[in-house]
Amino acid sequence: MRQDLTPREIVAELDKYIVGQAKAKRAVAIALRNRFRFRQLPLPLRDEVIPKNILMIGPTGVGKTEIARRLARLANAPFVKVEATKFTEVGYVGRDVDSMIRDLVQTAYQMVEQEKTAEVRPRAEEAAKERLLDLLQPVPRRESQQGNMFMGFGGEARTLTTEEEERHRKRVEQAERIRGRLREQLEMGVLDDRKVEVEVEESAPTAFTQVFSPQGMEDMTLNLQDMLGNVFQGKKRSRTVNVNEAREILIQEEARKLIDQDAVKREAIVRAEQDGIVFVDEIDKIAGKDSGTGPDVSRGGVQRDILPIIEGSTVQTKYGTVRTDYMLFIAAGAFHVSKPSDLIPELQGRLPIRVELDNLTEGDFRRILSEPRNALTKQYAALLETENVHLEFTEDGVEELARIAAEVNQRTENIGARRLHTIMERLLEDVSFAAPEEVSGAVCVNASYVRGKLDAIATDQELARYIL
Repeated sequence: MRQDLTPREIVAELDKYIVGQAKAKRAVAIALRNRFRFRQLPLPLRDEVIPKNILMIGPTGVGKTEIARRLARLANAPFVKVEATKFTEVGYVGRDVDSMIRDLVQTAYQMVEQEKTAEVRPRAEEAAKERLLDLLQPVPRRESQQGNMFMGFGGEARTLTTEEEERHRKRVEQAERIRGRLREQLEMGVLDDRKVEVEVEESAPTAFTQVFSPQGMEDMTLNLQDMLGNVFQGKKRSRTVNVNEAREILIQEEARKLIDQDAVKREAIVRAEQDGIVFVDEIDKIAGKDSGTGPDVSRGGVQRDILPIIEGSTVQTKYGTVRTDYMLFIAAGAFHVSKPSDLIPELQGRLPIRVELDNLTEGDFRRILSEPRNALTKQYAALLETENVHLEFTEDGVEELARIAAEVNQRTENIGARRLHTIMERLLEDVSFAAPEEVSGAVCVNASYVRGKLDAIATDQELARYIL
């Protein structure tokens, strides 16, 4: 994906997957473009410019998370979503706010490692193929290398006779001919189901390292992980797998040998610092005045702990020290009970761009079901197509689905576009269960079909609360 997309082009890309919410799309498009502008600045001035973080205000299911996630995917940027309610003030039971940055760096590391692996994969595949051939048909060693019985006095290898040299040459030639045939069979996939024994590196167990995480002791967790990683590093165990699985295991091992891990760590830190996007959801749940008692005693403390992260600070991770000065933070919340002004003033000042997202209407539901590339109707049609069931959604069928979704949201609880998932599951439950034994061919989903499946539930308010 191009790194110099204009705001208009960014919005056009987001429009392919997300319906409506033009104001939010414009805000995140400008924020992403500002990163490109930031890189064009001279160094002295660059240190003075900070990202303009965003506060999204809107009910659940209107696209807050999806906009941020699609933006990160569009920019190929490290992205992490956290919930503000998972964190607590230092001294209370809960996760440390620094863990969101550690999670972001971990994501950046995995992204860089995957990219580097893709670059060296052709070489890794060739090396893995040779190792597979060694497992299937080893190259014969010289007789003098096969044990002490062939060693001369004083521990020195004796010279092979002419007859032994000839025997060894013939064995090598025979092995090479077999390896040649096996190489062809490997490339054709003929040997994919044959079992082979491979040695794989043991990884450090995670069960013990996770014990401390929920208690806000991430620093101890990092040290313990590093210590256990060093203990288990280099240890191997044998596994019996088929050739197809063994090939992938060996490719990954060979790729790790070809990759400079220190360079991956350095690039991951730079990418997290310069391109990282942190989405802090449910920030409205930590807004408001602390009562001093009860479960919300540390809400203000969480805000004060998050503030330095957004302002710009240094966080220690297992890959190195990371600065948060130039990361983009997108906070979001419904703010049904509290208001953005209930956040502490300093935190409000660090979220200068405020965007209100609109409630979804029946017209929005109609567009969501038909326009995006990943529309639910297209997803279900593709899934059932694998069972030779051809779903056809008519225009009046889509309109009826949109009407029922809007109606149920209005009568029960408004969960936005998520209502469409529950309705589609209920609508196609019978077809999904019966395919392919009882149902095959074309299935027309029109208005009468939708009403026949959903009307009885949609009109019964009590049933709709539990089923739709």
